[in-house]
Amino acid sequence: MLVDAQTAFARERRRQLRGQAIGWVRRRPRECRELARLEDALPGGSPTQRRLVGLRAIPLESIVGTAESAKARAFDQSFRPPAASRRRWERLWIAGRRGAPLPPISVYKVGDRHFVNDGHHRVSVAQALGMAAIDAEVTELGPVRTAA
Repeated sequence: MLVDAQTAFARERRRQLRGQAIGWVRRRPRECRELARLEDALPGGSPTQRRLVGLRAIPLESIVGTAESAKARAFDQSFRPPAASRRRWERLWIAGRRGAPLPPISVYKVGDRHFVNDGHHRVSVAQALGMAAIDAEVTELGPVRTAA
């Protein structure tokens, strides 16, 4: 099982490096390959209202970015992992492959898009395993409502 996990990680890293090379050849800025940032998705950086929605199964395709700037640089747009995450990623992949449920991630919901607060590696592994959805603690962000 470990060899399968190592092969899966190597495949994801190759895909990430291939994407970086294509971006370099096409002269696309680095930001096009990074994860979207929550702060950029909030209108004008305005204050937002938070509403805890709770535990939900959310489609992986709706997860488009991160709430952590450092993670935006570490993972690419497809949540492919950085090289330094090899051991952690492989352990999660093995657990997922054996059928163990991955712990819920934590996300912020803005419109119909989700931004990861905690669980970037779990999203990466879920995508590598071909999962369609993942359990998440969802907090919905919206504009602050003012009294009329």
